[in-house]
Amino acid sequence: MKSSTLADELIRFLETEKEMYGAFSTTTSSGQAWESDGTDRKDSPINPKKEQTVKQTTTELHQKLQACRSLEELQVLCESAEELRTDLEGTRLVFGTGHPEADLMLIGEAPGAQEDKEGVPFVGRGGQLQNKILEATGLPRSHVYIANILKHRPPDNRDPKPEERERSLPYLLRQIELVNPKIVLCIGLVSATTLLGRKSALKDLRGSFFPFHGRELAVTYHPAALLRNPNFKRPTWEDMKRIRERYDELGGKPSAEKELPA
Repeated sequence: MKSSTLADELIRFLETEKEMYGAFSTTTSSGQAWESDGTDRKDSPINPKKEQTVKQTTTELHQKLQACRSLEELQVLCESAEELRTDLEGTRLVFGTGHPEADLMLIGEAPGAQEDKEGVPFVGRGGQLQNKILEATGLPRSHVYIANILKHRPPDNRDPKPEERERSLPYLLRQIELVNPKIVLCIGLVSATTLLGRKSALKDLRGSFFPFHGRELAVTYHPAALLRNPNFKRPTWEDMKRIRERYDELGGKPSAEKELPA
């Protein structure tokens, strides 16, 4: 049932891809509307050929994603996926890193300059701070899995555009499915609103565990925000303590207690 639900979600997001097929307005199973920033086409006539093309492309990508039975296979697919690229040329794929069967998966926003250089998420100043937070929580980096909404760096470290998030989300959902964590931790507002499909302030999302495809999803500050404003460190620590408590309640195991694939 979980796989079916996630597969349905993949199809829904693929069907609304704006970059190739224009503006959209659709509704998720939760009743939350997703809209692009394009023009309103409610009164436009339906183009059967375009609709058929969208469905065909949707099905093809869905099949490609489902055919990826491991993170390694998904990474190969992402390497050739032009739709994952931003408008910054010459960037490197930043796929993900960590334990492939982690019970805690961190999702950030997008790679920065250092991440683009090394091809690994969260390795800059913010990443170093995030490592310290994880260590203090008793869940070092080797015990978790880390990825981003975008897999390529945007220019000037700007926030991911809505259409970039839409194009990247199906790949990320498959990545989450393959890792199969008990808790997904959104690092920052962009990550949280993208995965939850809602517009909210970060302060209104913190402190709760949201249902997410048979898992639980939590939200906390991005380490870059902590570097700009040290006052966020205390609430972030409270978030992490709460997440560690829930992690233990759900039977989360650190990587040391898991057998890594050969």
